[in-house]
Amino acid sequence: VITGMAHTGVCVPDCEAAVAFYRDVLGLRVLSPPYVMAGDAIRDDMGQLVSDPTMKAAIVGFDDDGDRVLEVIEYLGVTGGDRRSAAALTNHGLSHVGLICEDLDATRAQLEANGVRFLVDGIADVARVRTTWFVDPWGVVFILVEKSKPQHPYFAQWER
Repeated sequence: VITGMAHTGVCVPDCEAAVAFYRDVLGLRVLSPPYVMAGDAIRDDMGQLVSDPTMKAAIVGFDDDGDRVLEVIEYLGVTGGDRRSAAALTNHGLSHVGLICEDLDATRAQLEANGVRFLVDGIADVARVRTTWFVDPWGVVFILVEKSKPQHPYFAQWER
């Protein structure tokens, strides 16, 4: 029985650089610093998926957010591509990662000052949340969400 969400994996060409971006620009906390995973255990786990699953990995997220984290992965023995950076939001499969913020205007301004590339010109009001969209240096699309009712989960903003 599935009981929850564990993590979202982000494949990058440089784990250290990605961790620095997620920490210094987006404000995520490094929950597990970059470390190399090699050997039989990782081959048993992923050897049928990746020809050489040796990786440098890290976990970033927020305090007290449980298992909802980003797992940042750099495969050390396999060259990856950047096809995701050209992918359309409407392509089937994972399309974006949602992040919550308390002040969307201030958060967007701070990210813009740090060189983050936004995909939309402004901020939208939709379904009782405010949103804006950006992309990280590796093509992962994020939506920033400011909830109208912070005490309710994102999906329950219509509840009274």
